[in-house]
Order: sequence, then C-alpha cells, then structure tokens
Amino acid sequence: MAHTDTKVLTAHVPLLLAEKVDRLATRLERSRGWIVKQALAAWIDMEEERTRLTHEGLADVDAGRVIDHQAVEAWANSLSTAQPLPAPR
Repeated sequence: MAHTDTKVLTAHVPLLLAEKVDRLATRLERSRGWIVKQALAAWIDMEEERTRLTHEGLADVDAGRVIDHQAVEAWANSLSTAQPLPAPR
C-alpha cells in the first residue's frame, strides 16, 4: 500500500454529532477517522462545485445571459395550471 503524508486536524464537535460518527463507524466497521475523512472530502467537493457554479453564474450575468424575473415567476406560477408555459429562455 502506498504511503501518503498526513496531518492531524483537531476539531471540537458537538457531542451528539460525535456520537453519530461513532455509531456510523461501528455500523460500517470503519474507524472514526475514516468516517471523518470521507465526510470532509465530500463537503470540500461540494463547496468546490458550489464555487465553480457561482463563478459560472456570475460570468453569465456579466455576459448578459440572464432571464427576466417576471418571466421566471410567470412560468413557475403556470406549472400548477392545466396549460403550463414553456420554460423561459
């Protein structure tokens, strides 16, 4: 198995959250550290994607690629009717 450098991080977490981590570790037959690494990696991936999408959206606004609020509102309100409007573009 390849060795990777690691660093110990310390965090104070609420007792109820720590107990959930412990229960999950027991159920999955994994260490507490493994559970925390998986959760942290998933959270970081999600935050990186959120940042990417935010920058993408801001670039669309800067380029003038926007949809009028009233058009979106009219479309959304029509979704529960017998004849919904097509999605605004």
